[in-house]
Amino acid sequence: MPNVALYNMDGKEVGTIELNENVFGAEVNKVAIYETVKNYLANQRQGTQSTKTRAEVSGGGIKPWRQKGTGRARQGSIRATQWIHGGIALGPKPRDYRYSINKKMKNVALKSALSSKVANGEIVVIDNLDVEEIKTKKIVNLLGNVGADKALIVTSEVNNKVYMSARNIENVKVSFTGALNVYEILKYDKLVIAQDAVKKLEEVYA
Repeated sequence: MPNVALYNMDGKEVGTIELNENVFGAEVNKVAIYETVKNYLANQRQGTQSTKTRAEVSGGGIKPWRQKGTGRARQGSIRATQWIHGGIALGPKPRDYRYSINKKMKNVALKSALSSKVANGEIVVIDNLDVEEIKTKKIVNLLGNVGADKALIVTSEVNNKVYMSARNIENVKVSFTGALNVYEILKYDKLVIAQDAVKKLEEVYA
C-alpha cells in the first residue's frame, strides 16, 4: 500500500499515512480518464450559440429585381445566404451537448486520477484541514510550505471557512469529496486533501 507524508495546517510533516491501494494505488486507465474528461467538458457546454437562417433575418421580402433582362444574376431575396447581411447557411443552432457514461467507468477514471497523483508525488495530505476563522493568509502559508502553487484543496464536507479563505488565491480551488471530478484532479498540479476526506474516498471507492 502507498505511504505518503502527513502534514499539519502549518505545512510541517507530522508523520505518514497509509493509503488504500484500491483507490490510491490502482493501475492508471488512460482510456477511462480520457472518456470521463471529455464527458465532463461536454456537459459543461451551454449550447446556446445560434445563427439566423434566411427565414429569420428581417427584410428581404421583395424580389430585388426582375428575373430576366437586367444582365445580372437572378435573385429572389437580399437575405439569401450569398448576400451581405443575409442568412447563414448551416450555422450552429441551440443544442444540448450533454451525454452520459456509465458509473463504472467514472469510478475507474477517478481512482486512476488519484493514483497518478500519488505516483507522481503530487498529493499532500493534511491531518486537519480547517481554519478557525476566514483568513486567506492561513491557506497561503499552508500552500507555500507544502510547495503547492496550483492546487485543488479537497475537504470531506462543504467547508465555507476554507472556501472563503482560499477563493481569492490565484490557481487554487476548493472542493469536497462529493463534488470531486477527474478533470479538476488533473487540472491542478497538487492535490491538497484532508485526512478525513481520504478516509471518505476509501470508504466509497475501495
